[in-house]
Amino acid sequence: MLERKRRKGGKDHTEITFVLPADTPPGPVSVVGDFNDWRPGTHELRPRKDGSRAVTVALPGKSTHAFRYLAAGDYWFNDEGADALDGSNSLLRT
Repeated sequence: MLERKRRKGGKDHTEITFVLPADTPPGPVSVVGDFNDWRPGTHELRPRKDGSRAVTVALPGKSTHAFRYLAAGDYWFNDEGADALDGSNSLLRT
């Protein structure tokens, strides 16, 4: 699931929060995409008070980004709430 908060001011950007259930899939999960040079572990999802896990990334306004999730055991998967799919990647428009 994706949560979006548009921020204006000095730099127009959107804060995207990537959210997954606590244990689905089990183990550590990172969001990996063109915004972090596809580096696993850069944006690892952390537990939240409501039992889910999440990470927030600030992305430039009016842009499109490709991403996927990477879980333990080299398990790659997409976000069903993404704006679109492009080949094997989820797409996000800010």
